[in-house]
Amino acid sequence: MPPSSTALPLTSILLSFLTSILTTATPTIASLESQHPITSSNLNTTPNSNPIPDWQNTPGLPFIINTWGGSFTSATDSAFSYLTQSSSNNKNPRLQALNAIVTGCSTCERLQCDFTVGYGGSPDENCETTLDALLMDGDTLDSGAVANLRRVKDAIAVAKQVLLYTKHSLLTGDQATEFARENGFEEEDLGTEESRGVCEEWRKKGCGEGSYRRNVIVGEGEGGCGPYVPVPERELGVDGGLGESKMQLGEAKTEGHDTISMIAIAKDGRMAAGSSTNGARHKIPGRVGDGPIVGSGAYVDGEVGGCGATGDGDIMMRFLPCYQAVESLRRGMTPTEAAEDAVRRMVRKYPSVQSGIVVVDKNGNHGAAASGWTFTYAYRGGQMSETKVVTVPPLEGVMPASADL
Repeated sequence: MPPSSTALPLTSILLSFLTSILTTATPTIASLESQHPITSSNLNTTPNSNPIPDWQNTPGLPFIINTWGGSFTSATDSAFSYLTQSSSNNKNPRLQALNAIVTGCSTCERLQCDFTVGYGGSPDENCETTLDALLMDGDTLDSGAVANLRRVKDAIAVAKQVLLYTKHSLLTGDQATEFARENGFEEEDLGTEESRGVCEEWRKKGCGEGSYRRNVIVGEGEGGCGPYVPVPERELGVDGGLGESKMQLGEAKTEGHDTISMIAIAKDGRMAAGSSTNGARHKIPGRVGDGPIVGSGAYVDGEVGGCGATGDGDIMMRFLPCYQAVESLRRGMTPTEAAEDAVRRMVRKYPSVQSGIVVVDKNGNHGAAASGWTFTYAYRGGQMSETKVVTVPPLEGVMPASADL
């Protein structure tokens, strides 16, 4: 059958079809922007490029991060400088991240950062200053620590000796001092005129304010400074004297109790973490805080990241917040999310707890969270010419008791 005289040529049909597609099916730029988190200023990027998430804030490696700003930044700078030195420092390159932690924490110990690290700070009830420190390797998870270390200034260096030259994780008290002496450290008085003056003034006022005693009454003796007589169990009330008991001897202090907790990432990606502190002012002699406890004062797993903590150690060590935070990183949380999760777990049980948590992943992306106070942390990495300090306000709100943890 011959073609109809009214039929359109094939080329005309194709042109008409293409014109219809282009004029009715192609979305406008405005509609593209509404469908995808991309702005008109980003439209020149290549099709395979992805915007960098807000939480990816690493300055590059090597990288140092630690609790607190102020004088604590001296520790950040010294640790970072160690990581950027040439290999001619006669140190084992395998231990570079660990030695950076020792270098940084030792700096604060010598400078008596905020008088809460090193000698001459936080005297106990007997006016003696004792030290706690922890050092942890990110590859093996090996750790070395000392607690209630007496008469030896170099706490973090002694912790390194525990790590390298024993199979133990923690040495305490006079035996830790004896071990330090065996390894060439000198014994000396850790008190200063200032620290002894602080203690004597506290004792003159009756040892009440800032005391860590609870559920006791003061017997006959030196005013309110003991001896202390335990309240019989039957009189401890419906809460059994536990939790945030109201039967404490005096109001706990709200300042002068900080720890340097640091995480290092070397150029080769190896990680380490550690902490150093002289503990809680007016603590009961023999007290061990969270600083030297793996998973509490610090924690690191080179496959994932690391964490450092500071605050009310007697509460925080019950939650192992740094272990919790690193495991949260492993499960896919960002550093900030992991820090906030760890803090909220503590606040749920102890609403007034003072805490600061800093978290970093293995690439140097970092975040933090706090409760009960305004927290700061310091970091330096990559090509940064100076340390940066970040201020972290306390979290608002309390995790509901029915929350699924």
